[in-house]
Amino acid sequence: MVSKRVLVVDDDVKTVELVKLYLDRDGYRVLSAYDGVEALRLARESHPDLIVLDLMLPGIDGLEVCRILRDESDVPIIMLTAKTTDQEKLTGLNLGADDYVTKPFSPRELAARVRVILRRFPGERGPDEIKHGELTINFLRHEASLAGRPLNLTMVEFKLLGVLAREPGRVFTRAQLIEKALGYDFEGFDRTIDVHILNLRRKLEPDPNHPRYIKTVYGAGYKFVRVEQ
Repeated sequence: MVSKRVLVVDDDVKTVELVKLYLDRDGYRVLSAYDGVEALRLARESHPDLIVLDLMLPGIDGLEVCRILRDESDVPIIMLTAKTTDQEKLTGLNLGADDYVTKPFSPRELAARVRVILRRFPGERGPDEIKHGELTINFLRHEASLAGRPLNLTMVEFKLLGVLAREPGRVFTRAQLIEKALGYDFEGFDRTIDVHILNLRRKLEPDPNHPRYIKTVYGAGYKFVRVEQ
């Protein structure tokens, strides 16, 4: 089995080496970068399965790196930072980070979080682009279109659509969709997912009141229905 690639980005060499030591033990292939410019280059060239990204970086800071990457891909990102305010954490999560670890940190805990997130985004992430009828989802460009018309989805809407469309016919509970689209540390209500599904349907479905693609399975959750032309 091919080892999963993890890109570790931090301007402190000792921190990178410590994280690399623990991830090496878990069998990951670790790539290293020490500034934002190098992080973007390696992310684009190597297509890592996950990125551990420090917030304070020379050149381009971690928040901007996260924002740029989220415009280009859905690679899982763990923010690693000495900053601790709730607003800074929310900023990173709102930009698309999947988790947040505060320095000083336990490298063992960080390695565990890497394992948890990669279970949510397994190596068999599927093709870079999938099509169902007139619907096209491109995961590398982070774009979705219907009959050639861009859907202009939010980050959460795109993740939800990707999770559902990769496994047509599978019923996902609200809890499963929250974990995969919002993160396992999401603090909110299960019904939050209903609001995101409603907004997604408004953009995706020709008639949101009679959806073709995303069906409600009452008492269970939601599933994607393959629509062929």
